[in-house]
Amino acid sequence: MKPLRRDAQRNRDLIVAAAAEVFGARGVDAPLEEIARKAGVAIGTLYNRFPQRTDLIEAVFTGPIVRLADDAEQAARAADPWQGFTGFVERACRTQVVDTGFGDVCARTFTGAPELEAAKRRILDGIVALLERGQAAGVLRGDLVAADVARAIAATSALRGMPGWERNLALQLDGFRPQAAVGPLPD
Repeated sequence: MKPLRRDAQRNRDLIVAAAAEVFGARGVDAPLEEIARKAGVAIGTLYNRFPQRTDLIEAVFTGPIVRLADDAEQAARAADPWQGFTGFVERACRTQVVDTGFGDVCARTFTGAPELEAAKRRILDGIVALLERGQAAGVLRGDLVAADVARAIAATSALRGMPGWERNLALQLDGFRPQAAVGPLPD
């Protein structure tokens, strides 16, 4: 693909920056007109650069999702499996609590955004590696699965804007310890 003209690249950058701010505050369903207005461009310019909403979502969130996937992989190699696991989960929750759009992207599937979806699969693979390592070390319940962790992160991110989400997360993480198990988890 041929590089954009300087003014076209500037408009694209303005749109992506405005979208990151608006999506972060209002979620990925925020009006595109608001993004265009914040970027100082016409709505036609936004659609010229990003014909589908998914194109804009992918431009805004692929980088942050890739960074979270990298974080999961790095956490799986931490010297202390419990610290690696809890540190990653806390950082994933914090990101989603402060950025509504990021939480939306993590919770939904965007079939028109292959790079974004590939990065999200890497996050899930990282969670699996964290679980396997923590379970092998005896610091995580043996019956935990990646979906349990993803749901805990989603539940915590739903507390966005409310004080005390860290307390809620600490209670959930304590429930992931093997000592917390009083019986098998239901299917």
